[in-house]
This record gives sequence, structure tokens and C-alpha cells, in this order.
Amino acid sequence: MSESEVNIDNNPMQPGYDIKSIMERIPHRYPFLLVDRVIEWRLNDKLIAIKNVSMNEPFFEGHFPRNPVMPGVLIMEALAQASALLWVQESNPDALFYFAGMENVRFKRPVVPGDQLILETKLKRVIRGFAKFEVKAMVGTEVAAEAELMCAYRT
Repeated sequence: MSESEVNIDNNPMQPGYDIKSIMERIPHRYPFLLVDRVIEWRLNDKLIAIKNVSMNEPFFEGHFPRNPVMPGVLIMEALAQASALLWVQESNPDALFYFAGMENVRFKRPVVPGDQLILETKLKRVIRGFAKFEVKAMVGTEVAAEAELMCAYRT
């Protein structure tokens, strides 16, 4: 793969997978596993996943007691986990993935109990052990957050 845009010709979207398959691919566990299902993905290009946001999430106890809002950093973490799932596919099954940075982060809508976050991540470039992703978290048709994430990987 070059340092430029990823070529996706003849690379159709693939069906998603469930929580068991997610747990086989990334090391996160409750209460820090923030992806519930992958809806669809295209190797080395794009992945769409969901996070069902429940009042039972431990962070709602203190953020905020009478006005529960999902912390923005956890929305970014959910997007980073979705990005890891995109990268750690058949071509990179043993890769370790580390969050390395965020740019152009924008929070546009609060995420509250009962929302379903749609996590979209697109691989933009790969350079010397780093992958850059363009990410977006949606609730319905509304953008809740968007950013560019940088992740380091080691195989």
C-alpha cells in the first residue's frame, strides 16, 4: 500500500460481524469495549459500526448525574476502536493498534442514553507504522462528532 489514497477498485463492501468477532479482533473488554456490532466494511478502506448507548454505561453515573451525556473522549475512543477493527482485518490479524493523536475534532451534538451511535471510519493514508483515519459518529442523520485520528500499529 502506498502513502497516497487507498485503491478500492473491485473491493466491495463486506457484511458485518457481531460482538464475538469484534472481541476476537481487538483486546478491549467491558467496560471499555465501545463497539457493539460492525454493520459493513471494505478491507483497507471503510468500516461502519454501531454503539448502543445505554443508561447502564458506568460513565453516566458521574457525567452528569441529572443530565447524562456520553463524554466526548469516549466517542473518540469508540471511533478509534472502529478504526482498529478496519485495520486489524485479514491482512493484519496480529497487529497491535495504539491511539496516537486527533486533529480537527468537532463535537456537534450531545450523545445521550437511548441513542445509537453509528461509527464511520475511512482509511486515508498509511505512512511508516502510522495510519490516518477520517471518522464520524452519527445519531440518526445528525453528526455527533467528527475528527481525523492517527493510530500507530505494530505487527
